[in-house]
Amino acid sequence: MIQLNDIQAAAARLQGQLLRTPCVASRTLSDIIGAQIFLKFENLQFTASFKERGACNKLAQLTEEERHRGVIAMSAGNHAQGVAYHAQRLGLRAVIVMPRFTPGVKVERTRGFGAEIVLHGDTLDEARAHALTLAAQQKLVFVHPYDDADIVAGQGTVALEMLQDVPDLDTLVVAVGGGGLIAGMATAAKAIKPDIEIIGVQTARFPAMVNAIKGTHHPQGSSSIAEGIAVGTPGKITQAIIARLVDDLVLVDEGDIEQAIVMLLEVEKTLVEGAGAAGLAALLKYPERFKGRRIGLVLTGGNIDPLLLAAIIERGMVRAGRLARIRVSARDIPGSLAKITTTVAEAGANINEVHHQRAFTTLAAQNVEIELVIQTRGPEHIEEVLAQLLRAGLEAQVVH
Repeated sequence: MIQLNDIQAAAARLQGQLLRTPCVASRTLSDIIGAQIFLKFENLQFTASFKERGACNKLAQLTEEERHRGVIAMSAGNHAQGVAYHAQRLGLRAVIVMPRFTPGVKVERTRGFGAEIVLHGDTLDEARAHALTLAAQQKLVFVHPYDDADIVAGQGTVALEMLQDVPDLDTLVVAVGGGGLIAGMATAAKAIKPDIEIIGVQTARFPAMVNAIKGTHHPQGSSSIAEGIAVGTPGKITQAIIARLVDDLVLVDEGDIEQAIVMLLEVEKTLVEGAGAAGLAALLKYPERFKGRRIGLVLTGGNIDPLLLAAIIERGMVRAGRLARIRVSARDIPGSLAKITTTVAEAGANINEVHHQRAFTTLAAQNVEIELVIQTRGPEHIEEVLAQLLRAGLEAQVVH
C-alpha cells in the first residue's frame, strides 16, 4: 500500500519535468453550483492530461537494463501520450497498444512523440491482453495505466499541489476509470487532512469500480464520450485503496458529461474531454449534495476529437434552446417561403437550415411543409418566433 512519503518522493522526482498546473477558484461555477469551486487545470499539461505524472514517475525509476529493453503501454490515449512523451524525453523505445476506437487526434499525437502504435481490439481489456502478449514476446517493460504503485504515486501529486494551493478544501471530486488518480489523490489528501471528503465519479456506461466497491450490478455499456474512464476492469491496487479511503462513488450520464463540457468551454473558456468533465457533471447532477462545500475539481484532460466536440456543442445549444427546429405549414404558392423567412428574420432569429417538404407529408396537396433550423437566444425567444409566425397567418410548431 503506497504512503504519503511515496507521493512526496514522486513530487520531488517530477520537479521540473512537467507543469505545476494552476488550481484556481471559478466564481461563475461557484454561483451555479452554490459551492466554492476550485479547478485544477491538468488539461494544461504538455500532453493535455494528468497521466504524464504517473508515466514520468514510473519511467524515471527504471533500471539501466529495463531502460535498454524499452517499454510498452496500453491506453485509449492519455496514458499513451504520457508514456510516449517521457520515453522520448528519456531516450527509451516505446510501443503503445491502443483500442481501435481511440480518437484519431490521440493516435496521431502519440505517434508524434516517436512511439510505435499498435491498434488492436475494441475494448481496453482486449488492448491490454495484446499488450501483455507483446511485452512477453519482445521483453518490454509493461507500464500499466493505473494498477501500479509508481503510477498511483505519480498521480497522487495532483492532491499535494491542490492542498498546497488551497489548504482549506473540504471535498475532492475526481473522475474514476481504473482508479489510479483517485487512489493516489486519496492517499495524499487523507494523510494530510484526514477529514477531507473524497468523491469518485464514473460514467453510468462504465460503472466497474462502483460495482466492485458497492456490490451493485449496474450493466456495462459498450462506448462513452468519456473514453478516458471507459474501463471495464478496476485495478486490484487501486480498488483496495479506494475501498479504504474514498468516501463515496457516484454515477453520471452521457448527457451530464456533455453539459459539463459545454459549460467549461463557455464559462471557463477551457477545453476538456469527456473524462475531464465528469467531476463537474457530478456537481451539476447532485447540487444538493455539494452545496456550501469548498470543492477541488480536477480537469483531468483536454484531448477531445474535434468532430465529437462540434457535435457536443451543437447538442448543447439544442438543450439550451439556442438552436431549435420548427415546422411551418403554408400554401404552396410563390412567395410563401419568402414570407416565412422574412417573418423569422423580423423576430430576430437566424436560419441555419431549410427543408422544403412536398411529398412526405399528410397535408393537402396544395400545401407545403417547411422545416427550419434556427438560432435563437433561448426558449422564450423560440416562443416569440412561433407567435410572430402565427400573427403572419402561418401554422408553426417546435419539432422535438
